Amino acid sequence: MNTALLSALHEIENQKGVPFNIIVEVLEGSLLAAYEGREGAEEGAVVRLDRETGDLQVLKDGEDITPADFTRVAANEMRSNFLGKLNEVHNERLLEEYGDRIGEVITGIVQQAHRRMTIVDLGQVEALLPASEQAPGERYENGQRLKVYLLEIREPGRSGPALTVSRRHEGLLKGLFTLEVPEIYDGLVEIKAVAREAGLRSKVAVWSNEMGIDPVGACVGPRGSRVRAVVSELRNEKIDIIQWDPDPARFIAKALSPARVREVYLDEDDQQAEVIVPDDQLSLAIGREGQNARLAVKLTDWKIDIKPESQALDFEEEDEGWEPDEDSAMHRCRAVLSNGRRCANMALPGSLFCGIPSHQEQAKDFEEMVEG
Repeated sequence: MNTALLSALHEIENQKGVPFNIIVEVLEGSLLAAYEGREGAEEGAVVRLDRETGDLQVLKDGEDITPADFTRVAANEMRSNFLGKLNEVHNERLLEEYGDRIGEVITGIVQQAHRRMTIVDLGQVEALLPASEQAPGERYENGQRLKVYLLEIREPGRSGPALTVSRRHEGLLKGLFTLEVPEIYDGLVEIKAVAREAGLRSKVAVWSNEMGIDPVGACVGPRGSRVRAVVSELRNEKIDIIQWDPDPARFIAKALSPARVREVYLDEDDQQAEVIVPDDQLSLAIGREGQNARLAVKLTDWKIDIKPESQALDFEEEDEGWEPDEDSAMHRCRAVLSNGRRCANMALPGSLFCGIPSHQEQAKDFEEMVEG
């Protein structure tokens, strides 16, 4: 009996997660190739491993033709080609398993923590968490459970499949909310946009078409439990959850929260917005080192120019008496803002009002009044 061989094969099964039958098939194929390379090998032979005793035999037409030194040949083959071929099979299985999981959040255990890279054990394979994909300020310890975003997987090489995971990708934030918020998982609430500066602060815009569902409340959870779980996983990264709005002006105003916004003027051609805020809200709207404004730009995909109300008033007072030349097609919008002041935008060609949707509604009312 060759119980040592069986024990070695079962140990490989446990380590690599490859079914025992596949391991045996790879071994038999590898040993057959070694036999066929010998001088005097007979054609049509097969190699069989007795799964009860561990004995190896070379058979032809059911008869034993095992060479006397075949045990030594098998040992040499185990040390050289067999493990390499088994790794190829193992890697192919992992590619099949993880290839369709790109973009998923996976739980792993920190295997080796280094300054430049960290190795994360995902169960059947190890993944690389490079320094470029680590969140600033995070420190990892061996044995620590960690949720990571599966970023990419390359074709296997000598060291196996190269899985790369991330802790700073925006997809990690979206995936964590999907895990914590049933309404997102079920498709009742949608994450419309995410802006993230990993380890520091993020903004998430959510939306729901379902009546009676508050998308922000769903993400916050009872007593803040859901968002708190996400914040805890991200090591106290601050998260602003806002409701997405199909109207760009309102969405931009919400994206700048917690600052209060007075007015938003849009230049849709250049995808640029001028935002007017109360003077005491200017520093809050911009944020520390410009972070709040920077995240709002990423979230909305609009260029945002923030101005204090006093500066905007000075402009309006200077501009109040401005009138275009008779031959000019430029006219100031006639819409009156909620603060009682006149809109500072230029009117659209052929119209007395600018392109802001609410001001275009005023244009319709004005036309109806003129026609009436």
